[in-house]
Parts: sequence; structure tokens; C-alpha cells
Amino acid sequence: MSDFLKLSGKTFLVFGVANRKSVAWFAAQTLEAQGASVVYSVRSEARKKSLETLLAGRPVFLCDVEKAGEVDRLAAEVAAARHAPLHGVVHSIAFANYSEGFKPFHETKRADFAQAMTVSAFSLVEMARALKPHLAPTASVVTIGISSLLVTPDNYGYMGPIKAALESMVRFLAKSFSADTAVRFNAVGAGPLKTSASAGIPGYIESYLYAEKLTFRKKNLATQEVADVVAFLLSERSSGINGATIVVDAGLGSNYFDSEIVRLAMRAGP
Repeated sequence: MSDFLKLSGKTFLVFGVANRKSVAWFAAQTLEAQGASVVYSVRSEARKKSLETLLAGRPVFLCDVEKAGEVDRLAAEVAAARHAPLHGVVHSIAFANYSEGFKPFHETKRADFAQAMTVSAFSLVEMARALKPHLAPTASVVTIGISSLLVTPDNYGYMGPIKAALESMVRFLAKSFSADTAVRFNAVGAGPLKTSASAGIPGYIESYLYAEKLTFRKKNLATQEVADVVAFLLSERSSGINGATIVVDAGLGSNYFDSEIVRLAMRAGP
């Protein structure tokens, strides 16, 4: 088997596997297929239990990033279990409390925004700090963002600004770590995906189908396509990329005035 990505024999920590549809799961499977060892971190004992079959025989640790001190504990446990040095980390976790439905952005509650920011964005900073002593000299950290921070979808709510913060944190971490390491930080800006998490967003199916019509190829992304880019960014083959967001959207962000979409919109009328 060709080892073009040079991932064989390396160890990676993956956050965020919830089920078989998770981006984190696809990324982990891609790494394992390349001969890498993957260490898993999941949110709770209940989640670990639900993944017993999927993650059988693999090292799984608990870490609820919403709770102070959890990331530090995880880092210590991973090191104690001799999984360090880590050659890379995948940060694929996000949460927003939409239990009351979507509201105008200006009605966002402080507690909801703070919770989502802690879990979805600041957790990357905490992970970086706690895991720094356990990272290989040229390790790569990859997080999952969104394909465009300029759009304002009604059914994404305050997660848009939080994903913008996540991307900014990637750049600041890349600069901060560069002072004394060669560790890299990058994000994958993914277009709409068919995952369990996205399915929980009200109106997501309509948005997903609309986005599909805007791709150049008239076909939405497969989660594997995102995982492939994650694997590339974790590999030495992407050594020149740091503090960047690689957009993976099949052309969606460049095709707003597609003739078919314009025709359908005009036909629909006001």
C-alpha cells in the first residue's frame, strides 16, 4: 500500500465521534486505513456505551469539554496510557441549544451563546494548551468549520458567529504555537453534510437540497470527501499550510447566480 501521506505508524487523537455518520468517524477511519493509530475522546459514559460496537478494541477516553478541567484530565490520561506523542488532533465537536427553536439573532440568550462558544470553539484553545506537552514536534491540529462565514442562514442562528470565532482561533493558535514549535493548526470549511448533528437543525433538509443545486456538479458533499481533506492536513504533505481554512464545498460558494436557481426563484414569485 502506498504511504503517500506518511501517516502509517503515527498516533492521532480524535474528538467528536457520535455515530457512523460523524465527520470525526470518517476521519478516524481514513487515518486507520492509512496505518495510523487512533485514540478516541467522547463526551460521556453514555456516549461511550452507545459506541461500544463501533469502537470495539480501540482506546476511548471521556472528556466533556463544557466542564472546567476535563481537557487537562484527558491530556494526563492519554499520556499515562502511553499514547503520546500525538502526531495530530481532530477537533470535530459543536453544540448549540436550539430547544426553544430559532429566534432572531438579537434575541440570543447569553447562557446559550456562552455554552455553544465553550463547546464549539474555545474547547480548541483548551485542547491545544493541555495537549501541547504531548504533541510531536511537527504535529497537526485540524478542526471542522463551515464553508462560508459571509452567509447568514436563518436556521443556523448564533452558530455562524461562533464558527467565525473558531476560525479566528485557528489563526491565533497557529501564530502562538509558532513561537517555540512547528505544530500547525488548520480548519476544514465544509459545505452541508448529511450527518446526524445537521439533521437536528430545523429546516436543514430544505437547505441541504438547495445547496446541492448550487454546487457545480449538482451533487452535495460526501462526508468522506471532508475526511480526506482532514487526513491531508494532518499529514506531512500539507506542511506548508498553517493558520488556514480549506474550503470543501464542491463550488457552492461560487455559484450563487446559477441559471437554474435564478430561474426557479423567479418562477416562484414573491
